[in-house]
Formats: sequence, structure tokens, C-alpha cells
Amino acid sequence: MTDAEQEAPRYEAVPDDVMPREHLAALEAILMVVDEPVPAAQLASVLGLPTGQVAELLTELAADYAGERGGRPRGFELRELAGGWRVYSAPTYADVVGRFVVDGQTARLTQASLETLAVIAYRQPVTRGRVAAIRGVNVDGVVRTLLARGLIEEAGHDDDGGAVLYRTSSYFLERMGLGSLGDLPPLAPYLPDLDTLDDLEGDLR
Repeated sequence: MTDAEQEAPRYEAVPDDVMPREHLAALEAILMVVDEPVPAAQLASVLGLPTGQVAELLTELAADYAGERGGRPRGFELRELAGGWRVYSAPTYADVVGRFVVDGQTARLTQASLETLAVIAYRQPVTRGRVAAIRGVNVDGVVRTLLARGLIEEAGHDDDGGAVLYRTSSYFLERMGLGSLGDLPPLAPYLPDLDTLDDLEGDLR
């Protein structure tokens, strides 16, 4: 053996099915922001990895979060529902989460929440992408807040891209003291037409 061979570092072969740490972190980052189950194939496409690898990793993550691999149980869990994966709060803490949500309902809405709610009210049913196009900012967090407070609800999916549509709820009418959406002030003409929003939505991606 030459001196060069003795000094050269030795690396153990890494199995093909081992996911790089950065891919694991990226996968968790995606799961933290989705508000509906995401198929493993879609996650794999975003990460540029085989679907089988991502499916195995999701199963491992679910076991880790549940404390089945030697770690402590988390306050959240990863579930596979409706053909996709999403992070949910653990059922053990349902009472605590419920109290938090109820307490949040009594808090005043932020300016961002009020603006987003106004866009949904006047342009419903509407996707988050179109709301973001009108407001010029990402509205994912605000939409989740409005859903949690029961002011808006899902209204099916967009025929073009399959994105979730949102509309105001009956609770919104109750809180606003309205008999129907027809009682809303005539603000809609001042908002951009939906036909012109596709280009704006594309610019935000």
C-alpha cells in the first residue's frame, strides 16, 4: 500500500435508499406549511427524488413524531389521509388546542386578516393564489387563521388548477350582522377583475 493510499480517507458506502439530511429538512419544511394532505408523488416531484424514497421517509417521520423510534412523543403527528400527508396536532392535546382556538376567536383580527377577509367576501369563491395576487403578499397564514376562527370555509376546487376555493361562512354573516352576502356594501367594483389575476398570480410564484 502506498503512502497516498494510507493517507486517503475511507468512506463507507451509502445505500441508495438513504435520504440526504438536507432533503429531510426540506421535506419537513414543506409539511409545516401545507394546509391539506399532499401526495408523496407531489412531494417527490418538488424534491427531485423518487416517490418510493419519499414515501419511506414519510413513514419514518411519522414513527419518529409518535416516539416509536426511541425519541419522545411530539405534540404533533404526521398522518396519511385522503391520499396525502399532513402534520396534525396530537389527539392527546385536543383539549388544550381547542381552548387555544376558542381564545383566539375572541381576539381582534389583524389588518392583514381584515383585508384578506374582505377580498374573499367580495370575490368568493376564490383561491388563495388569487387573494395573494390582489393583496400582493402571501396569505397562507392569514387564511389558516380565518379558517380556524370559522369566518371562511372551503368551497370545492378550482376547475383549472384544482386549487382549493374559499368562501365566507354563515358565522361570518352572523358576526357582521348581515342577512346575506347581498347586504355587503358595494365595494367589489374597486377590486381587480378575476380575469386579470392569472398574470399577477404567476408573478408571485
